[in-house]
Amino acid sequence: MHIHVLGAGAGGGFPQWNCNCFNCDGLRKGTIKATKRTQSSICVSGDGVNWVLFNASPDVLQQIQDFAPLQPGRAVRDTGIQAIVLIDAQIDHTTGLFMLREGKVKREIYCTDMVYGDLTSGNQILNILGHYCGVNHHNVPIDGKTSFTIPNVPNLKFTAVALKSAAPPYSPHRNDPHPGDTIGVLIEEISSGKKCWYSPGLGEIEPHLPELMNQADCIMVDGTFWTDTEMLDLGLMTKTARSIGHNPQFGKGGMIEELDKFGDVRKVLIHINNTNPILREDSAERAVLNEHKIEVAYDGMDIIL
Repeated sequence: MHIHVLGAGAGGGFPQWNCNCFNCDGLRKGTIKATKRTQSSICVSGDGVNWVLFNASPDVLQQIQDFAPLQPGRAVRDTGIQAIVLIDAQIDHTTGLFMLREGKVKREIYCTDMVYGDLTSGNQILNILGHYCGVNHHNVPIDGKTSFTIPNVPNLKFTAVALKSAAPPYSPHRNDPHPGDTIGVLIEEISSGKKCWYSPGLGEIEPHLPELMNQADCIMVDGTFWTDTEMLDLGLMTKTARSIGHNPQFGKGGMIEELDKFGDVRKVLIHINNTNPILREDSAERAVLNEHKIEVAYDGMDIIL
């Protein structure tokens, strides 16, 4: 199984267009050791030819340009992308669908009923896309037991589970969370049995998750914030990391402590906010992650299982 990180940043990417925090300012001026990141997305293949795109970030066109296997190769109008799985309905994971409107082949969209509802009501991306290429919606089961496969994507199967989280600000049920607003997915290569757990939005390791995560050879999870009060401390937000659905890395019950429980498997943080000090490769915070054998995803990162 080939997992390619198209984008490793959180909403806004790194540097964020309107941010002058230490990280963003330092990256622009070249005064910190860091690399830019586009907004969070991965693609996965079991044969190196047919790919599943996980989320469609606002940077999707640049991400496709940077990864040849997704580009046209077999016909005048073509792509290696056979389907798109949406983890949630957040702006930074769905706006790129607008950029994939060209052509006459309907986009195969896999998402939960809750996400489909948000993207046809509060933010009508899928309705608008229907006026261009068209959409085939496939409901994703979220019981953590029912696996599904995707036509034209050989050798892969997927098992999704609901995660505790908040719906997007535009959602009709923003303040009334429902199962399926956000999911985590166990991706399995059928021939080898190798598995990757993917959850770029993860507020906590809920009791029903270890059963799936313990199966994984690679765990790729939410790396948005270093501390729970990161945005508060910088004066950029009035809410904590956990209150908006992201478990921070540092502190009691944080992602470092939780990931240590999964033993000697590959562990990778993705969806990293521009304010997070782990973006600085020589930071003390990055050194802590290195001690715990936790990697920080970057654009262009390849994981072969």
